Amino acid sequence: MRLLFVEDDPRIAEPTLGALREAGYAVTWAQTGPDGLEQGMLGDFPLMILDVMLPGMDGFELARELRGNGVESSILFLTARGEVADRVEGLDLGGDAYMVKPFAVPELLANLRALSRRERGQALPRVTFGAGRGSIDTVARTVTWDGQEAATTAREYALLEALALTPERWFTREELLDRVWGPEFDGESRIVDVYVRYLRRKLAPEAINSERGRGYRVQK
Repeated sequence: MRLLFVEDDPRIAEPTLGALREAGYAVTWAQTGPDGLEQGMLGDFPLMILDVMLPGMDGFELARELRGNGVESSILFLTARGEVADRVEGLDLGGDAYMVKPFAVPELLANLRALSRRERGQALPRVTFGAGRGSIDTVARTVTWDGQEAATTAREYALLEALALTPERWFTREELLDRVWGPEFDGESRIVDVYVRYLRRKLAPEAINSERGRGYRVQK
């Protein structure tokens, strides 16, 4: 899942970016309010993490601008200011969650999982695919095929989730790179083929369909 992270302090941003990417998020990092606004308006980000104290435009103003321009992404505010008035202001501006620094990464990831479920409007956390043979649990981030759990890595899970959440839709390599690895990834697009092979070995060859010129998909 794509995520926009707007944070100006590299001491906080760099380890958090590593944890987010390890968890399978395709993260775009912006370091100022105006850069965050530009990225937020151009990109399709279901989730955003906005620091409140940003240069150029604070996180509250950034959220106000995004909401005013029709951006409906789930927003988690991240700040050193924990006063009730600040939390209320952030939520009133269209924020969905509020975390105070310093924060624990597992708690941040748990908040993002909860926001992901809300963003998708899922009453249940389980998504099925492959004519019912496969399923993913979007809370536990686990995969099963024919009733057996498959041990997938975070990146393998993220790739399969991107496909399973929109079954029957064909995705090109470039689209999957953008959704799973993020726009900052500068490696070869063939990495998608490699991870598809990994998933087919762990599930079944028919779990992911491919077609020349169209890309990859899973069936509902």
